[in-house]
Amino acid sequence: MIEKLFRVTEAGSTVRTELLAGLTTFMTMAYILIVNPGMFAELPGVSYNAIYIATAISAAIGTILVGLLANIPLAQASAMGSNAFFVYTVCIGFGLTYANGLVLILLDGITFVILTVTGLRRKIFEAIPTAVRVAIPAGIGLFIAFIGLQNAGIVVDDPSTYVNLASMNLFSGKATWGDVMPILVALAGVFAIAVMVCRRVRGAVLWGILGATGLYYLLGLTVPGFYGNLSVGESLNPLTAFVDFANLSFGKVFTEGFDFSAYLATHSVTELVLMVITTALAFCLVDMFDTIGTLYGACARGNLLTEKGEVPNMERAMLSDAIATVCGAVCGTSTVSSYVEASAGIAEGGKTGLAAMATGGLFLVALFLSPVAALVPNCATAAALIYVGILMMNCARQIDWLDTEQAVPAFLTLAIMPMTYNISYGIAFGVISYVVITLFTGKGKAIKGGTWVIAALFTVMFFVTH
Repeated sequence: MIEKLFRVTEAGSTVRTELLAGLTTFMTMAYILIVNPGMFAELPGVSYNAIYIATAISAAIGTILVGLLANIPLAQASAMGSNAFFVYTVCIGFGLTYANGLVLILLDGITFVILTVTGLRRKIFEAIPTAVRVAIPAGIGLFIAFIGLQNAGIVVDDPSTYVNLASMNLFSGKATWGDVMPILVALAGVFAIAVMVCRRVRGAVLWGILGATGLYYLLGLTVPGFYGNLSVGESLNPLTAFVDFANLSFGKVFTEGFDFSAYLATHSVTELVLMVITTALAFCLVDMFDTIGTLYGACARGNLLTEKGEVPNMERAMLSDAIATVCGAVCGTSTVSSYVEASAGIAEGGKTGLAAMATGGLFLVALFLSPVAALVPNCATAAALIYVGILMMNCARQIDWLDTEQAVPAFLTLAIMPMTYNISYGIAFGVISYVVITLFTGKGKAIKGGTWVIAALFTVMFFVTH
């Protein structure tokens, strides 16, 4: 049955190789089970345990679907970047509730399904200027790294300069060892991940998180009252997470999501409509670019592209992504997307969907490990955020920084995101600047109709909703 479903022998692989590849992929991306709940836990009424289960379930669904439908060794989970956009921009920034935000994820998933089935996805993809398209992951990388630096306590608020480096001066009394210790743990985590990656250690990010966690609790022995402030108790029961999931996350998009009364108390209906349209569009664009880029990148690294240079069963892979995003919204988490970390599994010899099935199966097993994940401190996950941000900067090298027509839209895209704590604003500035520069340099005919529409929507958003 395995041979019939995945054609392992035909692909030049073995069942053992595929299972090992699936395990490798899981090890490299399992950090999302810790990082994603940590972000969502900052929202009122949201439980770490509930989001842990939602993250694991949606990752399992997406990964198993891509294995069954597309028969490629990819894996999916809540996307880094989209989760930060959801928490810090949509909920904290715009003032939407957690359930309201899930409605936007649901709209994104449904739209992605329609675009994939109808083939309109490619037209929207082509409507975004190349410079902006390339800069989006880099901007998200800076944004994620900035959040990581804040969570680690390295970057702090400053009344005069807005941000500053945290004081580590133990001798002047400006900082205590209890303040400095988590900062050192986070930095040690980043450096350890970098060293392990250089030495080609599998699952370097996950090992970095676990190592930083161990160091944090070890150094806790030197902080007065450290262990007296820890509370465990019933959190060690893995079933507690399922109860939280059922009560606080699952189905919230339907039971509470469409109640925008809190937002409308301080905003008009017009502002709500424009905000929903532009924000859902931003989610969809980020999801689309991330998925397409990951599919091409991962498959190219493993020589899995077709003779025409295309991703095998790409439409089915995209459909798996879209369905997983809808499931993620129902479960209570942000956009689900393909993970470039699957390249590690491909490098181990993974060639078929059986590797994806193995990864998805491990996410199901991880459902019962929430008590362990809950013990991971913010400074340990911050190390992962910083390193993932570094990885996402890779695409910036594709931009011709000496070409002003490319450099200005690209720079505004990647700079505005972290500086305004908003991914959609970065995309907006990039698209609008491209249209203005192209129009006034006498190249207006090169601007696609879809680009005009997107630029107009974002422009109206600035003048009406902000």
